Amino acid sequence: MIVQILAVCAGLGLVIALLGLAVLRVLRRRSIGVMLGVVAVVTVLATLAGIVAITMAMIIDRRPRDVVLTVLAIGGLVGLGVALVIARRVVAAGRALVDAVERTGETGDYVAPPRGVLPAELERVSQALGQAYARIQAGRERERTLESARRELVSWVSHDLRTPLAGMRAMAEALEDGVVDDPATVRRYHTQIRLEVDRLSGMVDDLFELSRIHAGSLRLARTRVGLADVVADVLAGVEPLARSVRLTAEVEGGVPVHADAGALGRALRNLVVNAIRHTPSEGTVTVVVRSDGETASLSVLDACGGIPDDELARVFDVAFRGETARTPGPDGGAGLGLAIAKGLVEAHDGTVTVVNEGPGCRFEIRLPTRL
Repeated sequence: MIVQILAVCAGLGLVIALLGLAVLRVLRRRSIGVMLGVVAVVTVLATLAGIVAITMAMIIDRRPRDVVLTVLAIGGLVGLGVALVIARRVVAAGRALVDAVERTGETGDYVAPPRGVLPAELERVSQALGQAYARIQAGRERERTLESARRELVSWVSHDLRTPLAGMRAMAEALEDGVVDDPATVRRYHTQIRLEVDRLSGMVDDLFELSRIHAGSLRLARTRVGLADVVADVLAGVEPLARSVRLTAEVEGGVPVHADAGALGRALRNLVVNAIRHTPSEGTVTVVVRSDGETASLSVLDACGGIPDDELARVFDVAFRGETARTPGPDGGAGLGLAIAKGLVEAHDGTVTVVNEGPGCRFEIRLPTRL
């Protein structure tokens, strides 16, 4: 008897399950609420079919059998009703989430449905959507900032290219037409043309380096580098530019870091050259190297007189010069040095900051010391 009952229950359950799967396949593109309703119906029918089979086999008297079947029918209807209510709630929660996403397309800000409207799983989906939209907004803001920087760069570079090119053209025409023929003036014109060519070549190199940084194509060859050696090489290279500005260094040991010596040296050189350009005669530019075990710092202190507070946040922007606070000399570049320094430092997982300190500013590079 037991085996017969189990066989009947299993057979009925299998038939109902197969029918349910067939219905779900047909309705696979319909609402999740419809699918939940089908699942609920299949579950209830499979349970009722098994219990009915047991009842029919074990209860002979008509009245008890009718009572049992009536109770089962009521229980099945109640279960089906509850399942349908739950399905409607899930559908309503899904629609609320879709509405929130559609509103985001219009406003640009994701406003999550009120707490309690979504079940736990959809609530987590809503939180993930909020984080994703926040990242998209941040990306758009960065894109707008970069576009503004590109436009400003084009404006600056156009100005910086026109001025030396106009001067070179005038000197070349004077030499070509014979307007200038005395040897001293000719030599001076040739020297000036060569200097302008070197300056323009440096600008092109800076533009190329900056484009590589922005494009993410910068490749670093990292090795174990001692910051003392980097500082020594940089100061030796910029000494001819210092003229009457004194260069000093305060180095705390070797302070090794894992870095590209050339890229890191260029970043530091840009900071030191910037400090030299804006430090008055007889002023001092100091490079300080420190380490706290986890991070190493390279600080460049100058005597520029400081930068207005409202311009500090823009110091590392492309083409920023801050003429209101600092007057660049005739050897000033296109305002790309600090932007390049920032890009090179960030490529090393480091940071570069600037604050007003003492008679000038402190530019500080911070790098992890892990090897």
